[in-house]
Amino acid sequence: MTRYFIERPIAVIMTFVALICLSVLAWLNRPVSLLPDIDMPEMAIRIDYANASPEAIENNILKPMRESLATMQGLDDLQSTASSENGLIRLRFNYGQRMDLAFVEVNEKIDRLTDQFPADMSRPRVIRVNYTDIPIAKLQLIPKDGDNMIESSRLAENVIKKRIEQIEGISIVDLNGIVNEEIKIIPDLAALERAGIEISSISEAIKSANQELGGVEVKDGQYQYYMRMASRLNNAEDIQEIPVKISENKYLPIKQLATVKTAEGKVFGFHFFNQNRGIVMNIHKQPQAVMTELMPEIEKSIEQFKRDYPSLDISITQDQSVFLKAGINNLQGSLLFGGIFAFVVLFLFMGSFRLPVIMGISLPLSLILSFLFFEIFGLSINIISLSGLALGLGMLIDNAIIVLENISRKRMEGLSLIDACVAGVSEVQGALISSVLTTLAVFVPLIFLSGVSGVLFFDQAVSVGIILSVSLGVSFVLLPLLYRLFFENKANFKKEDSRFFKSIMRGFERSHHWTFKNKSISFLIIVLIIPIGLVAFWNLEQKGLPAITRTDAVLDINWNEPIDVAENARRAQNLIDEVNSTLKYSETDAGIPQYLLSLENAELQQSLIYLEFDSERAKETQLDLLEERLKRSYPRVSFERKNAKNAFDMLFASEEPFFRVQWQDPNLKEADPAAVKQKLKTFPIKDFEPGPSLQEESSMIMNIKQQELLKYGISPEQIISQLQRVLGNYKISELKQFAIITPVMLETNQKAFEDLLSIAKVKNAEGKTYELKNFVSYDWGTRLKKITADVSGTYFSVSLTEDDVENEAAQLLSGINEWATKNALIQKVSGRYFSDQENLNELAFILLISVVLLYFILSAQFESFWQPLIVIFTLPFGIMGSVIVLWIGGSSINIMSAIGMVVMLGIMVNDAILKVDTMNRNVKALEKKDKEGMYEAIFSAGIIRLKPILMTSITTLLALSPVLLSGGLGAELQKPLVLAVMGGLTIGTFTALYFVPLIYFKFIKLKKEN
Repeated sequence: MTRYFIERPIAVIMTFVALICLSVLAWLNRPVSLLPDIDMPEMAIRIDYANASPEAIENNILKPMRESLATMQGLDDLQSTASSENGLIRLRFNYGQRMDLAFVEVNEKIDRLTDQFPADMSRPRVIRVNYTDIPIAKLQLIPKDGDNMIESSRLAENVIKKRIEQIEGISIVDLNGIVNEEIKIIPDLAALERAGIEISSISEAIKSANQELGGVEVKDGQYQYYMRMASRLNNAEDIQEIPVKISENKYLPIKQLATVKTAEGKVFGFHFFNQNRGIVMNIHKQPQAVMTELMPEIEKSIEQFKRDYPSLDISITQDQSVFLKAGINNLQGSLLFGGIFAFVVLFLFMGSFRLPVIMGISLPLSLILSFLFFEIFGLSINIISLSGLALGLGMLIDNAIIVLENISRKRMEGLSLIDACVAGVSEVQGALISSVLTTLAVFVPLIFLSGVSGVLFFDQAVSVGIILSVSLGVSFVLLPLLYRLFFENKANFKKEDSRFFKSIMRGFERSHHWTFKNKSISFLIIVLIIPIGLVAFWNLEQKGLPAITRTDAVLDINWNEPIDVAENARRAQNLIDEVNSTLKYSETDAGIPQYLLSLENAELQQSLIYLEFDSERAKETQLDLLEERLKRSYPRVSFERKNAKNAFDMLFASEEPFFRVQWQDPNLKEADPAAVKQKLKTFPIKDFEPGPSLQEESSMIMNIKQQELLKYGISPEQIISQLQRVLGNYKISELKQFAIITPVMLETNQKAFEDLLSIAKVKNAEGKTYELKNFVSYDWGTRLKKITADVSGTYFSVSLTEDDVENEAAQLLSGINEWATKNALIQKVSGRYFSDQENLNELAFILLISVVLLYFILSAQFESFWQPLIVIFTLPFGIMGSVIVLWIGGSSINIMSAIGMVVMLGIMVNDAILKVDTMNRNVKALEKKDKEGMYEAIFSAGIIRLKPILMTSITTLLALSPVLLSGGLGAELQKPLVLAVMGGLTIGTFTALYFVPLIYFKFIKLKKEN
């Protein structure tokens, strides 16, 4: 087959040119994203119900919804949380569930329950959870006139938002900080008392003056008209002139009885950028959009906005495309340095400029051809698939080097050019195919991991498989053809190695002879790597992601006091003042955010502060000061320091508690904090963190005096209605002008609660007025802040940290069961501890399957049951080499170093397979000649494979080394991977050169003796 391609150069070249053109088209059409487009089997339902307590939301809304949703097919878990004014239901389905159908079913179930929901509650919002929903950037809009929030909100919502959404590739722009306009009616209670009327008189007058006529038609001969009311209200000035009836013949305009003004609507949350109040836009992209092309378009639009709207300060923050750019830069760096070092190494070892040029053609060509298969398999260009390509590049270089070196060696043996190309490829063809299959045997089973890990590894495994398969095709078809074209006009072929390689070979010969003369000492030296590696492993820190220099942080603060959102914002801004000198910028969301895609169960007393510092050192120092200030100034505050969410955090981080104990009390009729705390006194672990269902808040308990109502002839409805008018924002009506709807709200002066009850009056059927306070009583108490529930009903919970559990999980579970039994509770344990244990067991099983597959592939390659064990025996040494170098380099065991070990094992396996394959051929040739001399056959194989093994190892090590000397996000993420590869590959090279021959010699000797 190889001869067929070599003898038809024009056909092969034209075929590759056509494939390259298709690959370029595929590359241009491939979506570019931060993450793969993962259809996560999760969904959330947001409930917003103003002025409702957690109990009201739980009993009236969440409970019937849970009962209805619990029957859904494929539902794995259901959790709900009710808090003041909002509720949240999280649904998790089994992987493989059709989420588009589930989304429709959830909405249908909500529609069926609509009649049971309170009339003044907005429809629950159903949100599909997707890990790619993290915004690609945030746009900050800060009015230069800080008091002009209403006009700025209209501009942001009606103009800027829509213009950004018109950019091709943008899916949605999610806003927070928007302010709506409303007309506020503030009654003068003293004036009302003098006039002898109630607050309700003002609201009734406004309603009467703002009546809709409806669809009345008027015909005038052949003409037809629609009639509208000429008295319809248009603005605050119209409302001021509305007459209110005082007596039979006396009327007063509203402006004499109340203050009428246009102002901001009730605000449940603020957004600040650098302590200036403003509006933020979270920009989300479509899954198929190319992010690297999208961000320049957004930046171009922002520049236009700055020219068109000078009243706004506009800036972009938290640009997530930097992570994708880091991945692309890493790939470009790997390709560039890999090519340069491959050129240098090939020249030093081979003494020819032509071979490096052939390598320089094949590397980018293989990469470009890979994108054609990306199109076929439907892969996007993202961080995961790019990492797969970067991993495959090292092995791609190995294949090319091995083929080129083998062809050159055949030329040195005296074969003609075409015969050398054919023999050079044929000799290593089987070994290279086996090495690719063994690498895939490690990667491919990882896609069977459950959960998001398996979905993510699918992209990586497929991209590695693509580039390795493409590299094989290029190595078997194009490389020998290029070799022929580059060398066919060269009259004299250099039939000896370069001086550089000759000096290396002399050293190898001496060391190889010494190794076989001192087998026991050699074995001992190699085996010592295992205990040293184990010591290093136990001293290495284990974490999900490598330590990255982060200059940003997020403070999640809950003041745990019944303060309003304005006080919440004031405290948050005062806190930022403490560290302002070391900040690049800050963002604050105080109160309840307006984001449509928000899954947080936020509260009015909660602030989320994003801080971008000048340096990591300043960040740590200033955050410690902030924590100290918080503890000192606000004893009841709870806060959490965490990293700002980015693509990697979304992938690997989890908000699930490490170890959670939840229980239900069948005997507890009410959520009494005192009763719950009493049972917690005997909990097996004293140092636990109370769950959301155990947090308390102050509350007011109001009672209506029924006996007084009967005595004075006043109905309970009158009392409730008057309380709503006096104490809360009471909607009277709304003004409609085209698409703009302006609410008309009744609002009292912000006086003390007791004063309002004294001033406000109620009137009985006889027209006599009485103070409102005579008919109500109130008291202060505490209640549970949130109510949590699952399919079985409401529950309480506590969380334990990793330090609390440590290695005593079995004993802890026994203690929890005993505690639950003693207190007659129904308990359940869950958390990351159990999912991690399950994942580790699953990973161990999959790795075992990988080793078995590796054995089967090598058995088929070598046609032997014992020779694959030689290759498998080298793997632990490579892993220990990786661990030792990670320890020396001050890194950790993390996801990136684990990927590095997998890559290293793939390269190690290549070298070992080639070495065993060559030794087998030499031994068979020796047996055919009926000669003794096993050592000479093994030594000859070492000489033959010395050059490709050293070239592949040195090229890979040199190509990776610049990462260790560079800085930035990309380098920090890649450093553990690089250290793992370099450590394992260094040990792996020595095992291929010395350990594999020793073991092979021992196996052959034992086989002959038996």
